Amino acid sequence: MPTPMPSKTPKPADAEATDRTALLLILEYVEAECRRLGADAAARHAALAAAMMPGSHVPAGTRLH
Repeated sequence: MPTPMPSKTPKPADAEATDRTALLLILEYVEAECRRLGADAAARHAALAAAMMPGSHVPAGTRLH
């Protein structure tokens, strides 16, 4: 009888850290480009998304909506 495949293969911690770092860099780039284009609200949303990544802390007093 075949053994069932696990539904999700756990990632090594270093791979997760690399993924998180890549996502943060992308969000920082999006924020910078939005500011360059004059889209301040979009830049704030990108910055907030970066701040809300697991392991990050949302600054005190930040409104989410």
